[in-house]
Amino acid sequence: MAKISGPLLDRIDIHIEVPAVQYKELRGGAAAEGSAEIRDRAMAARERQRVRFRKSGDKIYANAQMTTRQIRAHCELGGDAERLLERAMQQQGLTARTHDRILKVARTIADLEAAGDLTVAHLAEAIQYRTLDRSYWA
Repeated sequence: MAKISGPLLDRIDIHIEVPAVQYKELRGGAAAEGSAEIRDRAMAARERQRVRFRKSGDKIYANAQMTTRQIRAHCELGGDAERLLERAMQQQGLTARTHDRILKVARTIADLEAAGDLTVAHLAEAIQYRTLDRSYWA
C-alpha cells in the first residue's frame, strides 16, 4: 500500500473504515434504514443548508462551500465542544484547513439529524472521520 502523507490528506474531507458485515447481522431480523429513507434524510439536510444560507444572504447552497467567515457564523460551538476541538488540534497536530473541514462535516452531521446546534457528539464524529487517515497513512 502506498504511503500518503502531508497536505494531500488535508484535501480529503472524510476518511471512513467500513468493516465487513457480520453474518448474524445479515441474517438478523432488525430492519436497516432503507435507501429511500437515507435519501429523504439527505435531501432534508440539503434543504436545511439552502434555507440557512439564503436567510444569511450567503450565495452558497452547501456546507462544503462555506468560507472561514461562514464557518464562524454557522458552526458555533459550546464550551465542551470547543475544548474537544482544541484538544484534537493540539494532540494530533491538525492544520487550519483540517479545523475548518471538521466543522463543515460536524455541521452536516447535525443537519442530517435535523439538529439546530452543533453538539459534542457531532464534533466527535467529525473528528473521528478526519483522524482515521492518521492511523493508516501517517
